[in-house]
Amino acid sequence: MKFAITSKGDNKSNALMHKMKTYLLDFDLIYDEEQPDIVVSIGGDGTLLYAFHRYTGRLDKTAFVGIHTGHLGFYADWVPEEIEKLVIAIAKTPFQVSEYPLLEVIIRYEHGGRETRYLALNESTVKAVDATLVMDVEIRSQHFERFRGDGLCVSTPSGSTAYNKALGGAILHPSLSAIQIAEMASINNKVFRTVGSPLVLPAHHTCMLKPVNQPDFQITIDHLTLLHKDVKSIQFRVADEKIRFARFRPFPFWKRVHDSFVAD
Repeated sequence: MKFAITSKGDNKSNALMHKMKTYLLDFDLIYDEEQPDIVVSIGGDGTLLYAFHRYTGRLDKTAFVGIHTGHLGFYADWVPEEIEKLVIAIAKTPFQVSEYPLLEVIIRYEHGGRETRYLALNESTVKAVDATLVMDVEIRSQHFERFRGDGLCVSTPSGSTAYNKALGGAILHPSLSAIQIAEMASINNKVFRTVGSPLVLPAHHTCMLKPVNQPDFQITIDHLTLLHKDVKSIQFRVADEKIRFARFRPFPFWKRVHDSFVAD
């Protein structure tokens, strides 16, 4: 089996990376950063997001597993003290695969420019560059509302515990093939009105944003922030691809939610 390791870059994570690489090589596994069967992420959720975006071109062939060296993460289910146990599991045990839905973002441009496609594991946000965001929101090709406010956040179920939660969105289990749209400080008065609640769209529904008064936007794809100019539309839907996590033991989602937000 071929493996690769991604580190957060701090001393603790780098030391664990070198240790784990040595152990796995001793078990005759092959280190291959280009075509790994399994990617070990050492750090936090941000490190795994980085690893995910590096290998989006081979999601059907690569599985991910995370070791968290800081606070408890939603994607990292092993701790540094368990590194030997994880090494033996990777080397000796066929792993189970858990698949999580992803968000597809397609940005189209004025003047027939080439469209851009992204995949997000957590979320994508849209904000105006230096003014109020004004967007026509279409769902299933039907006009739904004209949004005015700071911005919009579209998240995956696994990303629903991140920025989406801070915006008052619901927490969705990753077994649900859906996306969620949450508002950022929408303007609601006698003149302007939005639905004011997060929207959960199933896999066969598409959301389209169309600019009203300006074509330039600050768009995030997980941890990446990008400026897009002359935007004609931004399309969101559940992607055909999924991320695959290598599971060597149970990793209950609701326990992670409890441990992260409820437990003392």
